[in-house]
Amino acid sequence: MALNVPGLLSLSVFFTLTLATGIWASRKSKKDQQNRNLTEMAMVGGRSINLFLGLFTATATWVGGAYINGTAEIVYLPSKGLLWVQAPVGFALSLVIGGFFFVNPMRSKNYVTVMDPLQETYGNLMGSLLFIPSLLGEVFWFAAILASLGATMKVILDIGGSLAIIISACAVVLYTLLGGLYSVAYTDVIQLVFITLSLWICIPFALVNSATESIYYTAIHQFYQDPWIGKIEKQYIGRWLDDFFFLVLGSIPWQTYFQRVLSVASTRQARLISYLSGVGCFIMAIPSVLIGAVAASTDWNQTSYGLPTPFERGESSMILPLVLHYLCPAYVSIAGLGAIAAAAMSSADSALLSASSMFAHNIYRKILRKKATEAEVLWAMRASMLVFGAAAAGLAFHSSSVYDLWFLSGELVYALLFPQLCCALFASSTNTYGSAAGFLVGLLLRLLAGESALSIPPAICYPPCSLVNGTYNQLFPFKTFTVLVTVGTILAVSYLAAVLFKRNILPLRWDVF
Repeated sequence: MALNVPGLLSLSVFFTLTLATGIWASRKSKKDQQNRNLTEMAMVGGRSINLFLGLFTATATWVGGAYINGTAEIVYLPSKGLLWVQAPVGFALSLVIGGFFFVNPMRSKNYVTVMDPLQETYGNLMGSLLFIPSLLGEVFWFAAILASLGATMKVILDIGGSLAIIISACAVVLYTLLGGLYSVAYTDVIQLVFITLSLWICIPFALVNSATESIYYTAIHQFYQDPWIGKIEKQYIGRWLDDFFFLVLGSIPWQTYFQRVLSVASTRQARLISYLSGVGCFIMAIPSVLIGAVAASTDWNQTSYGLPTPFERGESSMILPLVLHYLCPAYVSIAGLGAIAAAAMSSADSALLSASSMFAHNIYRKILRKKATEAEVLWAMRASMLVFGAAAAGLAFHSSSVYDLWFLSGELVYALLFPQLCCALFASSTNTYGSAAGFLVGLLLRLLAGESALSIPPAICYPPCSLVNGTYNQLFPFKTFTVLVTVGTILAVSYLAAVLFKRNILPLRWDVF
């Protein structure tokens, strides 16, 4: 396949427009910095982001490259189908729950990051430990997004994936470094508009392609492959529920979410943004669902892609760009390419800003340099952006393992951070002893359950546990079980420690926390 020059030019225009918007927003934020806290301007927009901008940036943060590509892939996979597409409903419910339960306690004390209540309740030592899974989650997320974008560019433009990764990483780091949350928020508006218009422009062409059967018929009838509506077999109900709770509850303790709801002027606006962005996430999944259905209804032998099918070639993860490239006219697929690039960058900049904000505010300012000036913290934040951006770009070159590491780090955030955040906000009697015990128990239970994607065998096989092709599959909802055990451990050990010291059963000189 020859180099796609029109596609390369259109992508260059998109990157230029995004970068220009980010630079303009950074200048705007500098004008608004008078009489305002420098670091708060960079991290939470001076708590002055308006409702419209907050809604766009909150929605765009979740509607990333993994979201639109992954939704299409799951619908297309013969072993999955629409019933296994949990992210749209899961993210929507997560944002609603976050708005209803978590917004008010986080805003009432003017917190800047998700780590603030953890450090306030459990101290800097535990805060630094809990920072690790959060940091890994953000950096691996950034790397996975870059890897996905690089693979897409390789398919549609026939350029090296490494070049796309480097260009994307440099663009994201540059405008995020210059303007902080303001740059991220304003570029999110551009990116979300690109995603919406581009995908909806492509769908009619894919639906009416001569190689595609009616998606209404193939939804419930086997044609080229199993019906794309999918099915949930009885033995997989536990795993389905576990994954669903992981998406709903595990999506809450992320700085990317709280950065948005902490950046607006009032609690009412923050809740409204949370609720409406949940609706927005659900609606934005519709184009990807339709594209996945089209892919499952296509005779690929009638296209220039030919046989074997994408599933048989192991290219299911690329199904969205493949549909755009092979089932749409060239000038239309270029628009779809803009959607994929926009989706990738809308999440990548959020992950980078979140990681650097937590490091500068919770580690540098509160632990390493307690007397640091505002300007010094801001420079620490910018320096960490360069480090985290370079690390993510380096990891993106090893895409086969980055996705697996991202999923594992996301599960650690669910197993470790969600219980800790709930207890810090809603169980005031908990203490550092309970937090440390919960961290240790949660970490051990999750790691001992194994990870098939990384070829880590389970030391604990929860019944029913099946061995398929030499790989153990945990069908028990062990992730949610780990969360419940972690919460119970934090509460129980906190109570026990309080009793032991307050009743002088143990001498106070042993109370190291």
